[in-house]
Amino acid sequence: MTEKKRILTGIRPTGSLHLGHYAGALENWVRLQHDYNCYFLIADYQVSDYADDISLVRQAVWDVALDWLAVGLDPEHSSYVIESLVPEHAELTTLLGWFLPVSMLERNPTLKAEMEAMENPEDGSQERKSVPVAFYTYPVMQVANILMPRAHLVPVGEDQLPHIELTRETARRFNRRFKDVFPEPEGLVGRVPRLVGIDGQAKMSKSKNNAIYLKDDAETVSKKVMSMFTPRMKPTDPGDPEITPAFMYHDAFNPDKAEVADLKERYRNGAVGDAEVKRKLAVALNIFLEPIRDRRSKYEANMPLVREALEAGSKRGRAIAVETMEMVRDALDLNYLRKY
Repeated sequence: MTEKKRILTGIRPTGSLHLGHYAGALENWVRLQHDYNCYFLIADYQVSDYADDISLVRQAVWDVALDWLAVGLDPEHSSYVIESLVPEHAELTTLLGWFLPVSMLERNPTLKAEMEAMENPEDGSQERKSVPVAFYTYPVMQVANILMPRAHLVPVGEDQLPHIELTRETARRFNRRFKDVFPEPEGLVGRVPRLVGIDGQAKMSKSKNNAIYLKDDAETVSKKVMSMFTPRMKPTDPGDPEITPAFMYHDAFNPDKAEVADLKERYRNGAVGDAEVKRKLAVALNIFLEPIRDRRSKYEANMPLVREALEAGSKRGRAIAVETMEMVRDALDLNYLRKY
């Protein structure tokens, strides 16, 4: 792989990917993959909340890889890296943990939200889960993930920007105190920073059952679209497209801007029904998803290619991790045997 600036970004393997992943991240990844050396990480160390269902995580590793291939991430130009196949991630996490104060981690709003969700489940169950130790250490591991390939750019969703700042601060602290090892990575938010779920209540999420998946067939997509939350009571009521989920999806995925502008104008005047808005959205989404579904099905029929992408990418990720850890141990003067 040619020597270019590097990207590190990734996804926890908790299931198949959805339109929110595409609009917020994958679209950027595809656009940038030929201009950077890209390391796309399947962060399987960071699924402590799924520890009681490891089979789901194992299947999700393959689902994530299939979805990456389906959207056009080329494993010949980028590296698909399984985190647990690069043990240096755990080593760097341990070493960074020596120097990162807990107060820095507690500023991470994503960590706070996830711990709150674990302790107060929204699925109606009365069972409150205790927070595992890994929830306190995984923000450190996320920092280690980014620093490991000495990444310059991190394409992420909007909610991950505070974590990028934590990574930048960690790099500055390490470089200033020891040696100049790590670049300070920049965050890059996707074209659609946050895509609301079909329930209109929160961002698209597997756990909230409000997502349209990249692998959903045409009938499933249409049913989900037609069930979308509608903020107005009657089709003759004037509506606000800016707060209507269907129009958020039209803006993100319907290339026919004239059609979208016409629908919005009639919606504001109470001259179009929600059913028409949703039907046209379903058509646009299925046109967008059809080539993705087609590529995914071809790879599903040839899983050795998926395995090859994961194996080759993880080896490349391991090679740069070994290089980075040599630099880190040298900076910390931990190469004990070298002196004798």
